[in-house]
Amino acid sequence: MRDKELTRERILDAAEKLFAEKGFHETAMDEIVHAAKISKGGVYFHFPSKEKLFFALLDKLADALQYEVQEEIARRRGAVNKIQGALGVVLKSLASKRRLAQILLRQGYGLGPAFERKRLEIYSRFAQLIKEHLDEAIAEGSIPPINTEITAYVWLGAINELVLRWIYTGKPDPLTEALPTLLEIFLRGIGYKKKTKKGAP
Repeated sequence: MRDKELTRERILDAAEKLFAEKGFHETAMDEIVHAAKISKGGVYFHFPSKEKLFFALLDKLADALQYEVQEEIARRRGAVNKIQGALGVVLKSLASKRRLAQILLRQGYGLGPAFERKRLEIYSRFAQLIKEHLDEAIAEGSIPPINTEITAYVWLGAINELVLRWIYTGKPDPLTEALPTLLEIFLRGIGYKKKTKKGAP
């Protein structure tokens, strides 16, 4: 990794920690400069404003989460099985990295239309992933035809709401409570019927 890329990563790592601990609005750029151990000019060279730094961090975190999801999908066979794996990875990642969940889902409110555009951009990336595998499930006959785009956004909305509630209250636990219930509701909602072995009731 080149020096510029290393410097950029140091700034993003420092910002991630401070935004999660103090919040976007309460964190000053000078604090990020101090935590990254980089000159103020160096920080502003990479990120001309705190908002641009925040949005770059959102992209980095979303990229990492998307990579984890795609890695899990690649290990599985069958569209519905891939969807189940992807949902599990998202909730496991957010549960094990509460800082990640706070930044992706909580910190940007108050930034106005710019944050809403960025949030929709990130949501669109994950919605497209869900849609692709719902379309695949329809094509392979695992589920009946449905509007996969609307379904994808409904699923993301439900995940967002439950994770936000967990961030604020500590409940429901994303893995032991939320995941099994979400899977049951989601799969039933798209008309998926688990195949039983021959001879089973």
